[in-house]
Amino acid sequence: MDVVLPCLDEAAALPGVLAGLPPGYRAILVDNGSRDGSPGVAAAHGAKVVDEPRRGYGAAVHTGLENATADIVCFADADGSLDLAELPRLVAAVVDGADLAVGRRVPVSRAAWPWHARAGNALLSLLLRSRGLPVRDIAPLRAVRRQELLALGVADRAFGYPLELLVKAQRAGWAVREFDVTYRERAQGTKSKVSGSVRGTLRAVRDFGRVLVR
Repeated sequence: MDVVLPCLDEAAALPGVLAGLPPGYRAILVDNGSRDGSPGVAAAHGAKVVDEPRRGYGAAVHTGLENATADIVCFADADGSLDLAELPRLVAAVVDGADLAVGRRVPVSRAAWPWHARAGNALLSLLLRSRGLPVRDIAPLRAVRRQELLALGVADRAFGYPLELLVKAQRAGWAVREFDVTYRERAQGTKSKVSGSVRGTLRAVRDFGRVLVR
């Protein structure tokens, strides 16, 4: 199984993240312009490292997808907030017939998920449920078959990528299963590009809004 990890300045988190991969899972770290030595740290801990000079979460995710070779590909943040040991449960759902398996974040503390990020996520999830997709999170942890995801044609290359994926999955009639997953504070020495500030959250909501009006 391949695990795509978009990365921008996550060197402090990577040793723990990569050590947490389940047996048989290969990390593909897509570096998106790090200045803290993240690619070298990732390579030293056994990850395949790919460079994506175009800035944007979606750009990094798509490049990782293109470089993956496994039938089922997983996606996760590289900041230490997610427990990658939970990936096999999502993969099993895909093997059993789901088109897409996603994680619903369950924070272990208030600090793990700031109010502004949680509020934005709740609003977007409500909009998705109103469209018939039974999810309560914008899926930072995902498992999906590689060829099916490529065929879905997700075009956003910024923060809107995960939302566009869910919107297009609903339109395509995909069977989507959601599982509760642990959500921790990100590793010390790293900073979230979305929830780390109100400005970052607003930028993400802007990108999400563009997806919803297409």
